[in-house]
Amino acid sequence: MTSNPQFSPTSTGFLTGGGETGSLMRSFDWAATPLGDPAQWPQPLKTLMGVLLTANQPMFIAWGAQRTLLYNDGYAEILSSKHPAALGRDVLDVWAEIRGDLEPIVDQAYAGVPAHMDDIELLMLRKGYPEETHFSFSYTPVRDEAGLVAGFFCPCIEITDQVLGERRRLADTDRQRRLFEQAPGFIAILDGPEHKFEFVNAAYRRLTGDRAFVGMSVRDALPELAGQGFFELLDQVYASGERFVAEESPIQFEGPDGRSRQRFLDFIYEPILDDAGKATGIFVEGHDVTQAHQARVKLRESEERSRRIVEGVKDHAIFTTDSGGTIVDWTPGAETVFGWTAQEICGQNAEILFMPEDRATQVPAQELATARAQGCANDERFHVRRDGSRFFANGSVRPLHDSRGEVTGFIKIARDETARRAAEAALEETALRYRLAAKATNDAIWDWDLATNHVDWNEAIRVLFGYAEDDVEPTGDWWISHIHPDDRERVDTAIHAVIDGSNDLWAAEYRFQRVDGTFADVFDRGHVVRDEQGQALRMIGAMLDLTERKRAENALREINETLEQRVADRTADLIATQDALRQSQKMEAVGQLTGGLAHDFNNLLTGISGSLELMQTRISQGRMTDVERYVGAAQGAARRAAALTHRLLAFSRRQTLTPKPTDVRQLVSGMEELIQRTVGPAIMIETVNAAGLWPSLIDPSQLENAILNLCINARDAMPDGGKITIETANRWMDHRAAEQRGLEPGQYISLCVSDTGTGMPPDVIARAFDPFFTTKPIGEGTGLGLSMIYGFAKQSGGSVSIYSEVGDGTMVCVYLPRHLGETETEDTPVDADNLPRAEDGETVLVIDDEPTVRMLVGEVLTELGYTAIEAVDGAAGLKIINSDLRIDLLVTDVGLPGGMNGRQVADAARSVRPDLKVLFITGYAENAVLSHGHLDPGMHVLTKPFAMDTIAARIRDLIEG
Repeated sequence: MTSNPQFSPTSTGFLTGGGETGSLMRSFDWAATPLGDPAQWPQPLKTLMGVLLTANQPMFIAWGAQRTLLYNDGYAEILSSKHPAALGRDVLDVWAEIRGDLEPIVDQAYAGVPAHMDDIELLMLRKGYPEETHFSFSYTPVRDEAGLVAGFFCPCIEITDQVLGERRRLADTDRQRRLFEQAPGFIAILDGPEHKFEFVNAAYRRLTGDRAFVGMSVRDALPELAGQGFFELLDQVYASGERFVAEESPIQFEGPDGRSRQRFLDFIYEPILDDAGKATGIFVEGHDVTQAHQARVKLRESEERSRRIVEGVKDHAIFTTDSGGTIVDWTPGAETVFGWTAQEICGQNAEILFMPEDRATQVPAQELATARAQGCANDERFHVRRDGSRFFANGSVRPLHDSRGEVTGFIKIARDETARRAAEAALEETALRYRLAAKATNDAIWDWDLATNHVDWNEAIRVLFGYAEDDVEPTGDWWISHIHPDDRERVDTAIHAVIDGSNDLWAAEYRFQRVDGTFADVFDRGHVVRDEQGQALRMIGAMLDLTERKRAENALREINETLEQRVADRTADLIATQDALRQSQKMEAVGQLTGGLAHDFNNLLTGISGSLELMQTRISQGRMTDVERYVGAAQGAARRAAALTHRLLAFSRRQTLTPKPTDVRQLVSGMEELIQRTVGPAIMIETVNAAGLWPSLIDPSQLENAILNLCINARDAMPDGGKITIETANRWMDHRAAEQRGLEPGQYISLCVSDTGTGMPPDVIARAFDPFFTTKPIGEGTGLGLSMIYGFAKQSGGSVSIYSEVGDGTMVCVYLPRHLGETETEDTPVDADNLPRAEDGETVLVIDDEPTVRMLVGEVLTELGYTAIEAVDGAAGLKIINSDLRIDLLVTDVGLPGGMNGRQVADAARSVRPDLKVLFITGYAENAVLSHGHLDPGMHVLTKPFAMDTIAARIRDLIEG
């Protein structure tokens, strides 16, 4: 391109402006083009050029037969790389790549026919590569002064971006529609306030029964939704422009058969908003979760059933922990077994339930590790309750897993085995006592199964009578055949009369054959064991060889009969015989439980039964003057029998204690007058009580009995008078001092009773605590006093020591542990003549297999205004407990027939009536049943025999307490 030196700007004023392209036109060598000098251009072209150069819209002019191209800056951008070379060239040559598309339109314009295109697609090559473009333009023919078409004028707009954008939008819309159609959840698009269906996908059609309702309103398409709240929700979302979300919402659809079917839906109503934020429609999306809902309902029902089952189990502790052992869930059964409530225990580590020594050796962590590795961990060990007490439990731990199989926690189930172990221990202890007694006694113990006629004998049958093991046949016939012929019929008739009758006790003296054919004098006695119907099942007894006693008694009788003539030369023989008799009696007492104390008890029972018979005789005769004396005699004998029983129980350390914090100093001071009267005026009493004496947790009555026994022993050691000193003091026992006295190191109080009597040699001191050992003459002591004191001290956690030298007196010291609490105020004595009466409707259930006891207790209760209900055994009593009858107090014997003892009956009753008060009455101690000699809250024990006013007062105290 070269400049034209003859070009004059003044002749080309129509080319003014036009930006970069305008400047190019003004400097362009138009003379080299078919158009020639611009000054000579026809007026129509000049006019159009003025419009073109001042317009912002892309425009071009094709002029002349050669279609010379003229354009502005806007069109230069469309030309892209073809600019500026395109200026002054043939427009069809410039767009050679689309000539075939443009040429018909150009020809039409030159023919004088205008053309308009809203969207023409052209494949241009303007940027070095083929490019799809779109334009909106019009070709307007332009005529010269002669009226002939000289060219055409084309304003145009490139709409490539709009067309391609719309195409992409339509593609996106179509893809979105396909996604909606194929979506697993149901989708619908509603339009306008009437909520007309604009779109529904396949899932929505399946949900609604494949109905065709596009274009219909929701109310018309799904009329069954009326009254279910969905129409109102749609109106609310449309009006507020706020979305609504629902989970597991129930909905009723009408099926093709006209039946209603319920589904559960998770769905969302999302308003479709315009630019002004106004709702124009609603987008509906959701899922049919009916199966999941039903599964969750079934799971909740199953979990609820499981929860009720778990919470209903009261004798098992069931709880769960997280993977680290922290307690998460705690059932009522766990609360019952361990004592903690769920609020107290949840959040704490399960280690708190284990014994300290188990925690120290990592037993809880090992248990969880075993359960994690093996799927289960079983244990039998002691655990700890909330109150600090321990109990034996049988338990198992299993892991809990999530859906991926990962361990998320553990569940533990534990059963309190305390009662079972206690029962087993009691049974074993009973069996052991029987075996030891059978081995230790000189009696021939026998156990006769009446149904099979089988008899078990202990070793004594062979020792006493010389038989070898094979000589003794285990049958009742063998025993009968060895009775002396003159005694056989009498003994056989008597024993079968007891078996076939209602009496359970049998005793007889007869002669029994030894292995050498001689006969021994024996005393045999037995007890019948019956079933609930009274049918005799077994008979258990003991045979005592009386031969030596008979020989001694005969010798003594012979000596007594000839005493006046032979006193001088037979004195020594008499003393020897007496010693032999005394030794025989003592060995009998040590060797047996069934017959050793028969003499003492028979004397006491004779006093009781004789007094009762005399009372009956005097009453039948109408002679009432002596009745009171016989009543006093019977009561005195009964009290002495009870005292002997308590001494035996104290020796065996099995009496039921009622310990309470006791001021021993005050107790001793209160006994001074009683002790002085007991020992008599020849003995001086001195008490030395330490200031600030510690209290001790003991049974006060047992300590009083121990002090009195020690003072009586001291008195007996000073037949010519003397002094008894009772001294109390606080003692700190270090390891050495405690070990010497058989104690644990710690704080104790000492109570020492010393005398100025004869003292004891070492061999007597060594045997002083042996049962039945006494240095007193026959009939003046049982040998149980110090044994009782020893048993009481040991059971109270203390010990007893004796310090004595012959001629220097004796000191007996009782050591009792210090109690770190306050002492209790002494109970007010019972007023037997003015016992408190029952309140309206108060009812007492009395369970005792002894009819006499039931009758007496029932009479006393009725007399005091109570309603008394009687039961013969535990099963009958529990039927009453489980009824709707009012029961304020349970009075039960400890030893009951029928398989349940009194404690088991009480526990079963308290499981039904937790606040039920219980009074145990017993003729012997039941430590295994009564929690090792101590009673649970709301339980008292009363030892037989007892006065009726005593049990009446105790019943009133229990009910009111």
